[in-house]
Amino acid sequence: MTTIDKSMATTSPQDVGPRLRLVYRESSGAIHFDWPAERIPEALDDRKGTLWVDVEEVGGNRNGHVESLLRDVFHFHPLAIDDTLREQHLAKVDDWGSYLYIVVHTIDFEPATDDLRLHELDIFLGPNFLVTYHIEPMPILDQHHRNIERDPHNRLRHGVDHLLYHLLDLIVAEFLPVIEHLDDAIDNAQDEVFARPTPRTLHAIFRVKRASLYMHRILAPQREVLNRLARDEYEPIHPDHRIYFRDVYDHLVRVLDIAEGLRDLISGALDTYLSAISNRTNDIMKALTIVTVMFLPISFVTSFFGMNFFGERLAFQLEWPRAFLFWASCVVMLGTPVGMWIWAKRKGWF
Repeated sequence: MTTIDKSMATTSPQDVGPRLRLVYRESSGAIHFDWPAERIPEALDDRKGTLWVDVEEVGGNRNGHVESLLRDVFHFHPLAIDDTLREQHLAKVDDWGSYLYIVVHTIDFEPATDDLRLHELDIFLGPNFLVTYHIEPMPILDQHHRNIERDPHNRLRHGVDHLLYHLLDLIVAEFLPVIEHLDDAIDNAQDEVFARPTPRTLHAIFRVKRASLYMHRILAPQREVLNRLARDEYEPIHPDHRIYFRDVYDHLVRVLDIAEGLRDLISGALDTYLSAISNRTNDIMKALTIVTVMFLPISFVTSFFGMNFFGERLAFQLEWPRAFLFWASCVVMLGTPVGMWIWAKRKGWF
């Protein structure tokens, strides 16, 4: 039996080693929520048992304990271990025969700023074990653990693949509050657009658009993962349990459809905002044009009689060459607007 360093069972935040949370249901039906890490090989030898090992690499401080656990105890392939310890992978599922390596993503959402944070969750599914690995706390795993504690027999007696189904269902369900919030944010932005659009409204629209696009990039690869789990034949998944993954897949497809609908609503809100701003600019320009036209006669009179042609004599009493310059100026002043009107008419501006 392979021995395990007891430092792997540490739970103190100051310690360097990983945090392990183990839940084990024996084939006899006995359930343990604090199964010792050093007795993991004993649980693996129980082929009809159900073992869940949740590994959190505290602060991402890798000291070789997790790699030793995955390599020497569970005997995972080095490539799968390397993918696990290196973050930033797209959602995927790899079939290694007797076990599956799955990558999915959970999210944290900040409603005040519409910011989405992505968290990678690496999963190993074997014939009688489920291993989850992450480098920071995940509330979704805490919820999964609480659900098991509330109803341990129904959650654990159907096997580890059924346990994985419940976990994936929770991951998909956490997207719904985000979509509802983004939908409300779009409605509020549309109300502001029709009432009185401001640069703050445009900023809110772009925030929602960024979050919606980011969420779509998360959901699309995970849809393919669930599709494969629901339809492909894998040794660790019982054929009768694929229908449960198909239910999660259908759930995720509906969520993705709603997310794509949000993108259309955001595009519509942005177009409406730009149209409202354009109409508002046109109204402002119309008002300024009216004011300008109102002052044109005054400007013309003051400019005309402010010319130096006039002294004590009237216009028809002027002598050469002042009379020529005066009448030439009148022809230019009258001919210029007439010529511009004819040119604009030919351009089709009227």
